[in-house]
Amino acid sequence: MTTDATRTTAPTLHDVARVAGVSLATASRVLNGSDRKVAESFRERVAKAADELGYIPNISAQAIARGTSQVIALLVADIADPYFGLIASGVARGADEEGLIVTVAITEREPARETRILHALRGQRPRGVILAASRAGERDASALDELGAFRNLGSRTVTFGAGGDRSIVIDNRAGAEALGREMAELGYRRAIAIGAAAGVKTSDDRLAGFTAGFGVGFERVHRGTFHRESGAASMTDALAAGVDAGTLVFALSDVVAVGAMTAIRDAGRSVGADIAVCGFDDVPVSRDVTPRLTTVRVPLSELGYQAFRATVDADWQQPALSLEVVVRDSTPRVA
Repeated sequence: MTTDATRTTAPTLHDVARVAGVSLATASRVLNGSDRKVAESFRERVAKAADELGYIPNISAQAIARGTSQVIALLVADIADPYFGLIASGVARGADEEGLIVTVAITEREPARETRILHALRGQRPRGVILAASRAGERDASALDELGAFRNLGSRTVTFGAGGDRSIVIDNRAGAEALGREMAELGYRRAIAIGAAAGVKTSDDRLAGFTAGFGVGFERVHRGTFHRESGAASMTDALAAGVDAGTLVFALSDVVAVGAMTAIRDAGRSVGADIAVCGFDDVPVSRDVTPRLTTVRVPLSELGYQAFRATVDADWQQPALSLEVVVRDSTPRVA
């Protein structure tokens, strides 16, 4: 006969109820988060029994009892990109404060993939859903239907940009305009850009803002993705087409800028006095590369934290988050 001492299978809710000397319904109310009141003496007995047995509550059962689970779902485009890693760290900090769990899913900026993930996440009944990835165009009807379904389940959706119950706003255009203005003041008069595909709002806003601040249009815009490899490939194409000494390269992100810097060096050119490079975001690598990268500092971890607060705080309003131009060695003053 199997005893508690020789048990080889995971303890069940029935086991907890038996050891605590309460009904299965009472044990379930205590451990699965039901709003129905349970006498404190019963609650203590159930908690003690669960601890002795090593019982772990069923998340799905908790979600059914509460209407939502203790999960916050975070959708990002690419977890390897430090931009999203910093946002995720802010979300995780908030979740830790509230005793919640963060589930991360990767969309790769593919609308169909995003919709499939949202549909699958509905079964978890997350407390909140955060969509952090910029994408081309507006969300299609099926994605909007999925977001609406979360609302019906009592889950709040938060998006970076429009589309959710609440939105996190990054003033990419204003930050890029300040950067363009600073580069003009350093003496740069010619610039090329490395952007994402037309229609990706983050990229479009940054390119438009930089042009407004710089005061002169880009000589060329090379299109790619948000990946480092794309930055290197786009810069290689730019060099093949000809890049004069003293030209400034504006990359839509620091990660893309780092790829561009590698391509410049691989072509036997130097970053800085020969071809200047600036980026956007101020992820940690921008301070570690040589020369150090000029960029726009975005408080990404704080933005992630605010996205979390937006999912759980009834009276949340996004505080003002300023973007700061940081001039470093990759854009020396033009003589």
